[in-house]
Amino acid sequence: MKFLIVDDSKVFAAMFSQMLEDAGHEVEVELHSTLAMDRIEASRPDCILLDIMMPKIDGLALLAQIRQKFGADLKVIIVSAKAYEADRQSAKTLGADGFVNKVVEGDRLLERIDEILSERPRIRFWGVRGTLPLAGPESLRYGGNTSCVSLHFPDGRLFLFDAGTGIKHLSDHLMTHGPHPLRAKIFISHPHFDHIQALPFFAPLYIKGNAFDIFGAAQKGRGIRQLIEGQMDGIYFPITVSEFAAHVDYHDIGEGEQDVEGIEVRTMLLNHPGHCLAYRVNYGNASFCYATDNELYPPSSAYYNEDYRRQLIEFVEGVDFLITDSTYTAEEYAAGKEHWGHSAVDEVVLIAHHAKVRTLCLFHHDPGQDDAAIDRKLELARAQLKSLMSATHVIAPAEGDSLALPSR
Repeated sequence: MKFLIVDDSKVFAAMFSQMLEDAGHEVEVELHSTLAMDRIEASRPDCILLDIMMPKIDGLALLAQIRQKFGADLKVIIVSAKAYEADRQSAKTLGADGFVNKVVEGDRLLERIDEILSERPRIRFWGVRGTLPLAGPESLRYGGNTSCVSLHFPDGRLFLFDAGTGIKHLSDHLMTHGPHPLRAKIFISHPHFDHIQALPFFAPLYIKGNAFDIFGAAQKGRGIRQLIEGQMDGIYFPITVSEFAAHVDYHDIGEGEQDVEGIEVRTMLLNHPGHCLAYRVNYGNASFCYATDNELYPPSSAYYNEDYRRQLIEFVEGVDFLITDSTYTAEEYAAGKEHWGHSAVDEVVLIAHHAKVRTLCLFHHDPGQDDAAIDRKLELARAQLKSLMSATHVIAPAEGDSLALPSR
């Protein structure tokens, strides 16, 4: 691609120019914002990297001029040392395609540019096991942390799903790579410990200026705030929620549809003890569903519910990625696991196939299963999909794996 860097800092301009050229891109630099419009007209770049703090004409004023003259087809990414949410929002309102903090995120500029220009949200797995974390050599490949998945949008918005022990690694990542301040939405499926146990270790909650919205279903008359407070009441954990320095809003939700910062989030109650929510995110033509924990009774069970299966198939129909409870093999489930609230992988495969899911992600593995056992579940799922002549693809994500949703 052809880039134009508009930045009055010779140091940053030279550093970013070298990074882009080393990656095979063509780069021009303009150090004077007053000359930028003429330079854009002459060079016709594919993308402009634009600083904010410049003399004469600041970056936001220049962004407004660019949009007025060249429209929305010319990609413009703000690359600034400023870390204020107000500036991010101003850039977004004026039509910036993305915002990169040059101090915190500068070392991964190429990665951030790719994320922004591809317009593809990315899913990342921070914990894939259920019930209990697992340590030791038997969990090295898939990881031993419990449920946590993040969804990163090109414009910087961040959705988090569950707060098992995996959220501690996400916390470390965010503290190192930003953004600062941090704004995120946290969606809790249900308050069983393997889904909330590491929320107290999520360091961004203790930083003033950060802001979070926590969503979840009420349980026995207690809202999501009370449920979070309950495990941090000074008895079970030495720090209480009053120590959160970030601004935190709590939202009790049930089945239905939410507009979350302009993104459609649909919810469905799952078959699990208490109230457990599945979340489906629709973003343009792309879709993602996080549906754990859930028990699919097999047809041989007296509790088999065809109507519930139909509702679940309708809820996940056509999603690009379905991350769902795949705790047991059929043999493990039959050996006394009925009513434990989790599914056998063969029943999950049938749901994904009938719903025309593009990619099924096996998730929430039993702590008694080592990496080889997860491999076997994956082999069983692949064989079953092949026998069904299904178009659905199946994977077993590991901690740290990242998947890209289709572009809008």
